[in-house]
Amino acid sequence: MKIAAAQLTCVPADVHANAAQAAGLAVLAREQGAELVVFPEFTLTGYELDTLAADPGLWTGADDPRLDPLRSAGIATAVNVALPTGGARPAIATLVHDADGAHVTTYAKQHLYRHEQGVFRPGEHDGRFELGGIRFSLGVCYDNHFPELTGRAAADGCRVHLASSLYGTGDGIHERATVHPGIAKEHGLYVVLANHVGPAGPWTGCGGAAVWGPDGALLAEADARTPSVVTVEVAVAGV
Repeated sequence: MKIAAAQLTCVPADVHANAAQAAGLAVLAREQGAELVVFPEFTLTGYELDTLAADPGLWTGADDPRLDPLRSAGIATAVNVALPTGGARPAIATLVHDADGAHVTTYAKQHLYRHEQGVFRPGEHDGRFELGGIRFSLGVCYDNHFPELTGRAAADGCRVHLASSLYGTGDGIHERATVHPGIAKEHGLYVVLANHVGPAGPWTGCGGAAVWGPDGALLAEADARTPSVVTVEVAVAGV
């Protein structure tokens, strides 16, 4: 199976514009032969915490019609959003839809980063799904700094870990390039990282959407400037 990692520059708090941009990248990934594409943290709004806290109209559920451009792109997608929880605080959640647009699973970020803790509700369960005979796990940005999360994924038979993230310039460049190959090598997983490129709330995304193999080797990497996708073929263990 071919899998794509995306990077984009979000329009702050514009769900329609970002869904359209993400759909364009999803179609590009599909044209490159990918069956699944993963997007960065807060794909539909950008990393706009104050705005998200103040405007529940920006929160997005799995059946929200604003996701229709992505659901109709003809490829499975993993898109991170502010998800309604039925309470005062949303979750930071990745919504997975299959190539027909059907909802597959939702994963809510368990490890909230510093200032996120007063705005969002943490998730309580690991994220898993299966596609094309391959078992996937899900993590969102700071989640991936906790080895027990990906350790549980490997123990549960996962082959590929999808990381929807925001890594900025500065320290984020080093973190992006060390955390994910470390996960891959330690747990024998493919790691697929989606990232922001350019302005992203208070940061500047460093790009570098990438895929690492189970030995930690870098298989594909985007540049630090351009909204784009990179695509890699992954195999079921033993194949």
